[in-house]
Amino acid sequence: MLAPAAVLSGYLAIGAGALALLREPVAATAASGAVIMVAIVLLRILKPSWVSYGPAPRPGRATLRFGLAIALCAVLAFLAGQAMGLWLYFAVGSAGYDVSNQVRESAGIWLTLLLTLAVAPAGEEALFRGLLYPLLRRRVGVVIATLITAAGFGLLHGNIVQFAAVLPLGVLLALLYERTRALWPCMCMHLGFNLAAAVVPARALVPLANPVSAALLLLAFAAAAWMLHRQITGR
Repeated sequence: MLAPAAVLSGYLAIGAGALALLREPVAATAASGAVIMVAIVLLRILKPSWVSYGPAPRPGRATLRFGLAIALCAVLAFLAGQAMGLWLYFAVGSAGYDVSNQVRESAGIWLTLLLTLAVAPAGEEALFRGLLYPLLRRRVGVVIATLITAAGFGLLHGNIVQFAAVLPLGVLLALLYERTRALWPCMCMHLGFNLAAAVVPARALVPLANPVSAALLLLAFAAAAWMLHRQITGR
């Protein structure tokens, strides 16, 4: 387990260095994400054995069934995450979330869009699904590796609202990587999630921002994710 901890420590060190150099949080996050993405993609190309693990994915039968299962899980992940995040924000507030929004607003729309729709999906997927997940899977099973990377993915966002909002997505992305062993599907799904979060107005999701709706959506996602896990692993 030392390798994943070292990877995260290195990521944080790169981010701190970028912030010290650029002195603008969004630009520093974008720069460090781009560096991480390039480094990990090169590592995967030059040293594929470092991120390989067994057993190999099951043969690609029932592609339509898998696609429908992924689509259902994606919708539930978005709704459950947004419901939990909004409910927590209304219930307890989040200074960290408020600061994050202020930082993005001060950075300007174009830099924020670059980070949200390009660098974040590519850099975060390279880090969590392209490196951390394979390193964990060499030592532990799918469920443990999925939960650890999803929790780390949520914690990276730095506040309870975004942690809750992206936690289901982190679970889904790990399962998608387990099935495909490729980064581009994870990057595309991450991009779609970020785009939906930007496009869907918060007021449309407010009716879901209560403990009952959030819990029901989370349970529905958990059930769908477990069925997807069984479809992927055959267990």
